[in-house]
Amino acid sequence: MDNTTEQHLHIVSFDIPWPANYGGVIDVFYKIIALAQKGIKIHLHCFEYGREAAPELEKYCFSVNYYKRDVSKTHLFKNLPYIVSSRNSEEMINNLLRDHYPILLEGLHTCLLMNDIRFSSRRIIVRAHNIEHDYYYHLAQAETDILKKYYFHNEARKLRRFENILNRAQGIVAISRKDEKYFNAHYQNVVFIPAFHPHVNVTSKSGRGDYVLYHGNLSVGENKNAVKFLLEEVFNDLKVPFVIAGLNPSAAIERMVETMPHVSLVANPSDEQLFELVNNAQLNVSVTFQATGLKLKLLNTLYNGRFCLVNDKMLSGSTLDELCILANDAVSMKTQIKRLYRRSFSEKEKERRRKKLDMVYHNGQNVDRLIALIFS
Repeated sequence: MDNTTEQHLHIVSFDIPWPANYGGVIDVFYKIIALAQKGIKIHLHCFEYGREAAPELEKYCFSVNYYKRDVSKTHLFKNLPYIVSSRNSEEMINNLLRDHYPILLEGLHTCLLMNDIRFSSRRIIVRAHNIEHDYYYHLAQAETDILKKYYFHNEARKLRRFENILNRAQGIVAISRKDEKYFNAHYQNVVFIPAFHPHVNVTSKSGRGDYVLYHGNLSVGENKNAVKFLLEEVFNDLKVPFVIAGLNPSAAIERMVETMPHVSLVANPSDEQLFELVNNAQLNVSVTFQATGLKLKLLNTLYNGRFCLVNDKMLSGSTLDELCILANDAVSMKTQIKRLYRRSFSEKEKERRRKKLDMVYHNGQNVDRLIALIFS
């Protein structure tokens, strides 16, 4: 076989990207599939902590390697950010040095190897999943536990300093327009390629549903705050059926829901259940108080749901403004929910959505741009 035509690529992932059930790993997993479909031979390197080795990945990768992430507390006292310092593997370094294939680093988390002089002549591209110091600063703002708050603040400070390592990358791939603007102001060779995702067709139903849905990981501070806001300030006196769905809801959320007869909670729904909930809702509401990263659940609701009501922080450089209805406070949210609850979702709206999503979020087009960047 003539190996000269083969294109090999190392991908270093901050976590095992299967199951693809949260923001960052969704982008990694569906990027791997898109690259494999274009014939790229992927050598995947994953840091392992709390997730099982995944045979599913072997369907798409030439090789899959796992390295234990060292989550010991000693890393908290180092000058490096904890998320970086705890992902350091000599075994991985040796595996990467066996050839000269380009390397795609997933997240600032995996960028420590650019400090190693042995990689100075290597083609390295970084997928920036966030402006990390910004993200950690917002986590600190949302956190009530004093020790966690201190950790997030400290990590934000270290990440801001560590980020300069991106000067050594041959390219930076930003996940949103907002992030692209930030990285462009500080570094060279920045391109915007939005998140890779599982959606192929817009499956939104025409007609009407009979409830409003909010979904998200309910153990995350940012989402807890969003639910609290919706329950206390929007659905407190708006008697429209409201469903909250997501992973690991807190006891506080459960207690609040119990006191509100028009609100129901679906804890830990399966993928099929969540699809049905999104697909059948009249209105999917997505609120965040943290304008960082791309919210993949927004894509999920646009591909599979009817009307999508958001606040401006949810859009955060996603270029999806024209497909959503905007409301930034409780009063305007109530007004929009009442208005949209009576409206029928039309085939015309579905078609407009399909065209816009195909233009920006088409995995096939975006992977071609990524391949051009990596192998140029």
